[in-house]
Parts: sequence; C-alpha cells; structure tokens
Amino acid sequence: MLDVLYLAHDVADPAIRRRTLMLEAGGANVTLAGFRRGADTPVVDGHIELGVTKDGRFGQRIAAVGKAAMTLGGKLRGVGKPGVIIARNLEMLALANRANAVFGGDVPIVYECLDIHRLLLRNDFAGRALRAAEHYLGRNVSLLVTSSPAFIENYFRPISRLKALTLLLENQVIELADDAEMQTARPRPPQPGEPWKIGWFGALRCRKSLKLLAEFTRAMNGKFEVVMRGRPAYTEFDDFNGFVEKEPYMRFHGAYKNPEDLAWIYDEVQFSWGIDFFEEGLNSSWLLPNRLYEGCRYNAVPIAMRGTETARFISAKHIGLVLDRADSSALATLFADMTPERYLAEFGKVAATGSPTWIFDRADCQRLVNRLWGFAPTTHRRHRYMSSPKHTATRVDCYER
Repeated sequence: MLDVLYLAHDVADPAIRRRTLMLEAGGANVTLAGFRRGADTPVVDGHIELGVTKDGRFGQRIAAVGKAAMTLGGKLRGVGKPGVIIARNLEMLALANRANAVFGGDVPIVYECLDIHRLLLRNDFAGRALRAAEHYLGRNVSLLVTSSPAFIENYFRPISRLKALTLLLENQVIELADDAEMQTARPRPPQPGEPWKIGWFGALRCRKSLKLLAEFTRAMNGKFEVVMRGRPAYTEFDDFNGFVEKEPYMRFHGAYKNPEDLAWIYDEVQFSWGIDFFEEGLNSSWLLPNRLYEGCRYNAVPIAMRGTETARFISAKHIGLVLDRADSSALATLFADMTPERYLAEFGKVAATGSPTWIFDRADCQRLVNRLWGFAPTTHRRHRYMSSPKHTATRVDCYER
C-alpha cells in the first residue's frame, strides 16, 4: 500500500476531502496534516493540525508556515516514512521540503497547484520574489498536478521556472459506485408560475457575480431565482449575508457535502453558474471550476463567460450557454427565448455527453495511485500491492511541459 503524507492549506476545504477519498479509493493510505482556515473552522477528525491561518492574510499565513516548520518534526513523530508527500498550494510546498528532510531527504514531492495566485503574476518585486520562492521550493518536486490546460499554457509553461513532470487532473466528481448504481439526473423544467433557477454552488468568492445576479433577477421580476450553496469567502464581500437577505430572488442555504449532496442540490435547479470574476483575466479566466463538472454530472445547463477556459471547454462539447458581456442586460438577452422546450434541448445536450465525462471513478483513482507509485522510492515500491490495475494512458496521464 502506498503511504501518502498530504499537506493541506485548509483541512476543512471540501476539495481536500475529495482528494483524500480519491487516494484512499485508489489504494493509498493517507495521513492528512494541515492548517485550519480560521479558529472557528471545525476540527477534521484524524488529521495532524499544524496551526490556524486567516483567509486573505498572506503575511499571517507565511508566519504560520514558518512556525509550523519549526515544530513539524515533532508533529510527524510516530508517522511512518511515506512513499510520497503531496503539497497542496505553494505555502505547503515549504513544509513538504521540511517534511522530506525529517524523513531522510529521499521522499518524492508532488506539488498540487489548482489556482494561480495573482501575486505570482505580478511584474513587480513582490511577484518576482514569489516566483523565485516557487522555483526554490520546487527544486525537489517530482510531479506537478494541476487542473486546467490553461494553467499550463498561461503560467507553468511560459512563466514558471518549475521543471517537474506535469499531470493534468481535472476537477471531476468522485464517484465510487458501480455503473449500475449511478444516479440518473432527470429534466426539471419549472412548473407553471415557478421561476427558472440558477445554482451557484461551491466556493462563493466573486463580488461581481453576486452583484450581476442580483441585478438580473430584479430586472426579471421573479422569473429567475438564484440558489446559492457552499462556503462564502466573507473577506471578499462587504456583507455577504446582509446583501443576500435584502435580495428578493436570491437564497443562500449554506454548506453542502461533496459528493454526497450533489444529486439533490442540482435537482433543484436548471442552470449552473460557472462564471467567476474573482481574478478576472487571470486565474478566473483559466480555471475549470468544480461546479462545472458537478453541474454537468447532473445535467444542469452550464453558464460560462466568453473568452474563458470554461467557455472554450463547453463550446467544444456543444453544450451550455455563453455570456457575451458581464452585465444584466446581456444575461437577460441570453435567457430571452428560454422556454421549457429550449431548456429540454439544452438538458439533452449535456446528458448526451454521458456521466463518465464528468466523473472520476474507482478505476481512475487506482490509475492515479499507480502513477504516484512510480515516484516512490524503491524500498517503498517493493511492498506494492501487485494486483492493482496496470496504468493506462487515460485522463490521469503525465507529459513533459
């Protein structure tokens, strides 16, 4: 069995839980160590706590990482030498190097980078210094994991100085049931007198989207409603809860469990908001968000912004709706001829792509762990469970940048 030490920037992040489930389903034994993002964040059972960080406080997070580095040896006492160390985000890469030293210096490091922070893209001293830090901390990285081709094309290939092999691992929904047990999403046009519903689920961090959707639903006078679920980044809003409470056609229902709750929350809506202006023109234009895969898995019609990787992705599959301009009138135009018949046609296009397009199943999990096995030291690999499936070049394949 492959032993994995997973260093997480936020142990309560649903994406961390999904990745842990994915690795365990693939046959790995995962030890999770990381920070809690905020003192009121619930404690995750079974993890090694490294401290508390604050959202949007980059300096505080650097200090917390430095403090954790000094105590990491003691924190890892009793943990067996892993075959692989995975560092989620740049701040954890520093701790991965420290953990590697604790275990003797020969453990391969996997750098998982699913967002490109805006500071890495600045041309001033701060940006150059952060890229230099990434280069220095990444000198021992064996594998870079990222989730969108646009991250590779726009950052890792032309700007970053990392030299590691790259693995493109999209944000598919983890689904471990047999094919016969897969839930089938049904069409859900609104009943007469009911509004069309747009679901905005996941990481809620975009002030511009919030304002745009509020203006649009007010202009449509109740013909459309926005349903929000997930984890708001409260530091990005003046008063998220207060704003939503004042909007007549917007509702926020709090967090949900991923993947367990996906079927029923998407069953409530017809459309999935796949637009994010949080780092407009940069990270937000390049990412392929979790909500894209989650919504399409359950045949919610995706909405994307023209000029983004998400729009290119859905256009290539001939599905979804693409918004030309970020204003409420353009959104109204996009939905001007929305009828039950048109919705059913759009639903059918998404359904025709098939569930396997949007999910990461048990076989995929095994292939991923097999890929990681290839980086483990020989002394670790000799204990490998040899009946695991042979790697095939599917959606979890590596290539040189």
